[in-house]
Amino acid sequence: MELMLNKLKSTVTKVTADVTSAVMGNPVTREFDVGRHIASGGNKLAWKIFNGFKKSTKQEVAVFVFDKKLMDKYQKFEKDQIIDCLKRGVQQLTRLRHPRLLTVQHPLEESRDCLAFCTEPVSASLANILGNWENLPSPLPSDIKDYNLYDVETKYGLLQVSEGLSFLHSSVKMVHGNLTPENIILNKSGAWKIMGFDFCIQSLNPSEQEPKFSSKEWDPNLPSLCLPNPQYLAPEYILSVSCETASDMYSLGAIIYAIFNNGKPIFEVNKQDIYKSFSRQLDQLSRLNSSNLQNIPDDVREHVKLLLNVTPAVRPDADQMTKIPFFDNVGAMTLQYFDSLFQRDNLQKSQFFKGLPKVLPKLPKRVIVQRILPCLTSEFVNPDMVPFVLPNVLLIAEECTKEEYIKLILPDLSPVFRQQEPIQASNMILLIFLQKMDLLLTKTPPDEIKNSVLPMVYRALEAPSIQIQELCLNIIPTFANLIDYPSMKNSLIPRIKNACLQTSSLAVRVNSLVCLGKILEYLDKWFVLDDILPFLQQIPSKEPAVLMGILGIYKCTFSHKKLGITKEQLAGKVLPHLIPLSIENNLNLNQFNSFISVIKEMLNKLEAEHKTKLEQIHVMQEQQKSLDLTNQMKPLEESKISNIGNQVDKTFSNLGMLTCRPDCKENGMMTNQRKGSLTLEEKQKLAKEQEQAQKLKNQQPLKPQPHAIIAPVKQTKDLTDTLRENIASLTTQPINKPKVPSSASFSSVGIGMGFSSSVENTKRNGLNANMGFQPSGFGMGIGTTSQNFFGSTGVTGMVNMNMLPTANMPSYSSLNTTSAVQQSRPPDMSSLDSLFGPQKPKVSMNQLSQQKTNQWLNQFTPPQGTNSCPLGTQMNVMGQTGFGLQGNPFFNPQNFTQPTNSMVNSSSASKDINDLFG
Repeated sequence: MELMLNKLKSTVTKVTADVTSAVMGNPVTREFDVGRHIASGGNKLAWKIFNGFKKSTKQEVAVFVFDKKLMDKYQKFEKDQIIDCLKRGVQQLTRLRHPRLLTVQHPLEESRDCLAFCTEPVSASLANILGNWENLPSPLPSDIKDYNLYDVETKYGLLQVSEGLSFLHSSVKMVHGNLTPENIILNKSGAWKIMGFDFCIQSLNPSEQEPKFSSKEWDPNLPSLCLPNPQYLAPEYILSVSCETASDMYSLGAIIYAIFNNGKPIFEVNKQDIYKSFSRQLDQLSRLNSSNLQNIPDDVREHVKLLLNVTPAVRPDADQMTKIPFFDNVGAMTLQYFDSLFQRDNLQKSQFFKGLPKVLPKLPKRVIVQRILPCLTSEFVNPDMVPFVLPNVLLIAEECTKEEYIKLILPDLSPVFRQQEPIQASNMILLIFLQKMDLLLTKTPPDEIKNSVLPMVYRALEAPSIQIQELCLNIIPTFANLIDYPSMKNSLIPRIKNACLQTSSLAVRVNSLVCLGKILEYLDKWFVLDDILPFLQQIPSKEPAVLMGILGIYKCTFSHKKLGITKEQLAGKVLPHLIPLSIENNLNLNQFNSFISVIKEMLNKLEAEHKTKLEQIHVMQEQQKSLDLTNQMKPLEESKISNIGNQVDKTFSNLGMLTCRPDCKENGMMTNQRKGSLTLEEKQKLAKEQEQAQKLKNQQPLKPQPHAIIAPVKQTKDLTDTLRENIASLTTQPINKPKVPSSASFSSVGIGMGFSSSVENTKRNGLNANMGFQPSGFGMGIGTTSQNFFGSTGVTGMVNMNMLPTANMPSYSSLNTTSAVQQSRPPDMSSLDSLFGPQKPKVSMNQLSQQKTNQWLNQFTPPQGTNSCPLGTQMNVMGQTGFGLQGNPFFNPQNFTQPTNSMVNSSSASKDINDLFG
């Protein structure tokens, strides 16, 4: 990298030094800035050509510089001869004015170190193009090294030279005398221009007589710069010391030969013995045949052979050469017409420009850009011609790169973007630009788009011409993706809406809706919902095409995956607007079906979304209720445990025993109601009781659990007998010696405890306290051998209320008969006799299980559809009847399956638009 930078630095330094040493001090530098060395030209390629600019106008020029250092080897008088020869050529060129001659912008200026003059911008000399790189900068410029002449360039270049010679011979009566590739210059546009009039010969006769030219004898002692190039001289110059206009035609033939033979001249001349060389050349010319000209195209080969003829009279003149078929080429004729364009009127120009698009694809890009484009853009100053020129310019722009477009075309297009007069031409310009809008937005810089291109589109939307509005609306979707979002939102969309509302044309209104529908995908969701959809309700027209356009926008917004319409918008604005439109009398059956189809899709989506929302809310509410009930039950359970502990303490206190409540403090303090210390067995029992109480205190909240239905066990034992046996056992049991009952006897203990439950527990369980027994005992999991009091389902799975262990718990059958024990007398059985007296027959458990208990239980069962069942969700004490999980819809998962979304997405917004508008 450093090596490349050093090489570039040395090259720039060398070129700068070269320019400085050659031009510094020359008066030309007062008015012109001299740039880099680009080419060489003139006799012996002695003139270095630099690009430059005029300081005052910044106009581009070419600066020709002759460095006097080239004459260091000559004596003073020879130097003077060279300077005089060079001055004469430049002065003659300056006086002559013709399109085929190089145009001088500033006359020759001499300084101590150099000669310099300025001309029109130049690319290179023909000699440089053909491979003669003498006096060129190093490294060689790439535009010269890689330059290849196209066929059309060669043909038209030779035609231009022929036209220049025709001007010299016919109008000026002059022989050029040194027509060579060095003296043919290609300007920046690619046109071939003649220069190098150092050895020109003016006619001696007046203009009305036959021209006669004098010639000088060849002097080999003169410096080479004071002699013409002998390789392109006609033989008569040397052999007969004569010349005429045909001598220049011989030089033209030799140039044509060199062009088609890679720059090699037809004859090599020995400058030491020039007479002998020309004599040999004369002999070869007399025997010239087609084999010697095989590289020359067939359609010009015979003409070249005539031009190289020994006899001058046989050679075609310049005017005849311009008319040969070789130049009847479409490209050459097109370029020729452009050169004479200033001579044509507007009608001729318009006809030519109309046919030009058919010719442009046949021409090379460089020829189009260098030769045709400048001629076209120069016509932009004529407003009437802009509509005819503009399509060709845009056609060329399509083939250019973005950089070429910005540099070569955009500067001339910018004024055309803003052209509004005359009206007819302005409308045509708008139409042309709209048709090529994708090209403009792709290659034009963003700033220029914002300042010039988009304002033109806005003018088209507001134009009085319906045709322009329609075209603009049809074209906008094709380049909508290239428009920045702020411009679309703040400038383009409002104008489309105004065009739809204010126009009196149905076509413009429909196209406005279609345009909006096609560009929806480039807008954001909330802008569409807040700005586009409300606009649809403002359209007063009820024509079917307009209604279908409105429907299309709704459908595109509804089905587009990025947009979509919220259910609030559907329910509040969209459906109330669409449903009345669907029954308009102007709609046919297919159009009505389209409306109904979209409405149904919207309703399905509305139903699905809102139902899902409500179901989710319902589930959340039920879960919250369940959580609240659980939190409420926890302190009640703790209170129940505390009450049981108090009853136990009270019983032990009455029995003279010391116990510890389940909720006593951790320091293990005990009441001192009992006298003396406990035995080891009693301490172990009390410790286990404390541990069980602590487990019950830390028990997790109750959760509903599914259970298996167990077939009812038939009960044959009479209820009255069971109760009497329990009472009898209370009277006979010792007071001060409690025993640990077996699991078989604990069943009756549990039932006995059930009668001593508090009224609060009875109410909480939802059972009638007037029954004479409390169902709280059923919530205490007695064990697998216990039997359900109602004979329907066992309580095998009811472990949530199993507060005390079965194996280690002492018999507490007498807890509820404390008063009877203290009095030491038999209990009063009159109450039981009244309950089970003759007036009320005894009922066995088997009979009770066969009664219709459902009628009684139904008062606790929630009605169908009720989602709240406080007791049923917390305590499964009644099996599956009324309180079971299976009877509660809240715990039924299938009731809350998510509904499927019936909304069908469209493939794309554009497809929907086409379907609707088709």
